[in-house]
This record gives sequence, C-alpha cells and structure tokens, in this order.
Amino acid sequence: MSRKTTSAAPIPDVQNRADSRRIEIGRVGIKDIYHPVRVKDRSGGEQHTIASFNMYVFLPHNFKGTHMSRFVEILNQHEREISVESFGAMLAEMTARLDSDAGHLEMSFPYFVMKKAPVSGVESLLDYRATLAGEHKHGRTETWLKVVVPVTSLCPCSKGISERGAHNQRSHVTIAARIAEHVWIEELIDVAEQEASSDLYGILKRPDEKYVTERAYDNPKFVEDMVRDIAMRLNADPRIRAYVIESENFESIHNHSAYARIELDKDRP
Repeated sequence: MSRKTTSAAPIPDVQNRADSRRIEIGRVGIKDIYHPVRVKDRSGGEQHTIASFNMYVFLPHNFKGTHMSRFVEILNQHEREISVESFGAMLAEMTARLDSDAGHLEMSFPYFVMKKAPVSGVESLLDYRATLAGEHKHGRTETWLKVVVPVTSLCPCSKGISERGAHNQRSHVTIAARIAEHVWIEELIDVAEQEASSDLYGILKRPDEKYVTERAYDNPKFVEDMVRDIAMRLNADPRIRAYVIESENFESIHNHSAYARIELDKDRP
C-alpha cells in the first residue's frame, strides 16, 4: 500500500508585503531582551554581567513589518558574552541584515566599582546603572555612554536658615554623553560624585560617617548647582561632543523630588 506524497504549501512572508498607508516608522524592533556581556573596567579587569538590550531599525513607509526574529538571531550569533568592543559591529550588522537605512542598539547593565571608605579605607562594592547606546544612520555611527550615579545632596537654603544642621537626601545624577573617543564609565561616575555634596559608599565605619556627613555639610548643592558644575566639567572635555545631565533629589522634607536638566550639543551652533 503506497502513500500519497503531497508537497508542502509555501509559507507566506507577511512582513515583506507592501503597505499602502505610506507612513514610515522611526524605530521598530524588540526591547528588554537579556544577554550576558563583558565590560572592561578602568582597573584593567573585566566584569561579566547581564545586560538588557533594545534593538530597533527604521522601517520605510512601503514595508508592512520587520523581521523580529532576526534581532534575536543577531544577538545569539555573536559571542556567548557580548563585549563593548563588539557592540559597534553588531549595530552595523543589525542594520544591514534588516535591510534598513538606520538602526539603534542599546544595552543597559549593572556596573560595579570597588570603593574605599575615606578614613578607614575599608573596601566595598557600589553598583551603578550603565547604558551603551549606538545609532547607525546613513553610514554614520554615533555612540552614547550613560550612567546613573547615586549621591548625597545637602540643601544650601536649609543650611543657611537653620540653627542646627541642614536636611540632606539621596540623589540620582544621570549623565548621558555622546563620545567621540573612548571614555571609561568610571570617569563619568567620578565627575558626578565629585560635583555632589558627597558620594556614597557600601560600608562606612564611624570615622567615615563623620567625614561624609561633614563633607556634605561643607559642600551644599541645589540640583541646579550639580547640573551646572557637571556641565562645566563636560564642556572642557573634547571627547564628549554632546550631553544630557539630570539631577533628581528625593527630598527628605517634601513628598516630591527636586529636578534639573541641562542638554547641549557642542557640534550644533
């Protein structure tokens, strides 16, 4: 008894169909997909961590959709652990494989720095949130480095009007910089911490706590002060061509945050 063989019907490629609405899409792709990464640090070591990736391309008006599975394929075809060095190549490959004129790639990851307490010298790790973002458009690639830095801010107004002490709070300083040359993540962290009232530490002994408390008291900063002082530092760095600086104080005597932002592109008049 023989069986009849039937040829499989072709599977339609719906994404490749034409679209008649004539509306282009600036970014289309996938976001929040996790993958191991390797990041070199300033001390000469290498951190192995997990990054959240966002991967997008430009979609012309005449295409119905993009091939979402190709983003995941590109991510998995690279090294088991993607490195910062391979980031640019992956961005160019993604744009080419999706047949697009522009692509945008982000990877965001926790980054750790070993810090010494200011008096006792005891060491502890402090974590930061770092992001590397790249955009490839018309054959040109731009790279942005972003870091969120927790710091202490002490209110100058509170210090000026109070007989005893002044209120302070934890703050988040966010620096996003478009870089023309290599910049260490630690360099942006240093700028944010040095221009705050005080930086933070994982472990503090009593002499250290006394030191950071008095340092903050001697160095009061509004959110406006912090973003302006950081802007002056970045203005003087030729490797940084554009930046967005944000400072948010999670106020200790109010049920709201204080916030300031400065944005500048040095290459635009």
